[in-house]
Amino acid sequence: MNYNEIRELSNKELTARISEERLALVKLKMNHAVSPVENPNKIKESKKLIARLLTEFRKRQLETA
Repeated sequence: MNYNEIRELSNKELTARISEERLALVKLKMNHAVSPVENPNKIKESKKLIARLLTEFRKRQLETA
């Protein structure tokens, strides 16, 4: 998901996507602890996506305030 797609999301979709991605990251970390994940870079990519989503969410909060 690139930044243009993130900007097009509504606030509700953005918060829902943040919670979904956080759950996916937790599951990915748990699976990696039990048995190594095929591609450990997925963990890093997931963290970066969550950071991008949170950045856009914070930007919107500051614009409204």
